[in-house]
Amino acid sequence: MAVTALGLPSERVGGRRWSPEMVWGTIFVIPYVVVFLTLVIWPVAYGVWLGSGLASYRTLFSDPIYLKTVLNTAIFLGVGINLKLFLALLLSGYFASVRPWVRWLSVIFILPWAVPSIPTIFSFRWMLNSEWGMLNNLLWTLFGIEGPWWLVKPDYALGSVVFIHIWKYLPFWTLILLAGRMAIPTDLYEAARIDGASPLQQFWYVTWPQLKNLYITSLLLSTIWSLGDFNSVYLLTGGGPADKTHVLATLGIRYAFNLQQLGTGVATVMTALPILVPLVILLVRRLGGRVER
Repeated sequence: MAVTALGLPSERVGGRRWSPEMVWGTIFVIPYVVVFLTLVIWPVAYGVWLGSGLASYRTLFSDPIYLKTVLNTAIFLGVGINLKLFLALLLSGYFASVRPWVRWLSVIFILPWAVPSIPTIFSFRWMLNSEWGMLNNLLWTLFGIEGPWWLVKPDYALGSVVFIHIWKYLPFWTLILLAGRMAIPTDLYEAARIDGASPLQQFWYVTWPQLKNLYITSLLLSTIWSLGDFNSVYLLTGGGPADKTHVLATLGIRYAFNLQQLGTGVATVMTALPILVPLVILLVRRLGGRVER
């Protein structure tokens, strides 16, 4: 038996010296390992096994809805994420103002992200109803024109989904970029103003170089999260009309639960791995500090 630096005895087990800190650390980490293996590793491994059948992929790739879903997912990610992050970048500069009324406005601005998805998206579903929805009624009352069939025509429905996604998650990413702006030293802006830099030049030569890494990291993380965004599509359109607004997340649910084809549902999600895995690797590398700055 030896004595540790804290004056506590340590036992030699299997040729290694175990201090009380190591013993208690092992005891406390065991529940986490059990939960991780039970709720993460086992479901993922079981899902991979379910989606490993070639028959599921043949069924999936022969379904014309799948090709439309891949296109919808690309539009949803490409338009929704880039527009959302671009607007967040612009709005973060606006909310960086020290004016008191801007701070109060920011409290209202964050509400869409803070309020749960179900009541907010159902509210939009009511407002976008083509027959008795609030938006079309306002268009008729104020301008005497009939509003479009928002959730009936596929193009309008997919556009509505993208809009709801941006509206819901724009406040969160605005706060992230606002925090990045607030970390920029004010001395850099003072030096730029002394040199005669315009506001646009201050953004391009001071703000953007300081925010670029945060912006790219936010873009990667938002893409990973949005790839699994189920609520924005399912609660607003349910994948309709005629299954033409599905994304990969909702199409997998359609196969697994509506059509009782669990293997095909898992295979649908598995087809997103060629996009998801590289994004996760890039994100981990950036967070690990192994990317050039």
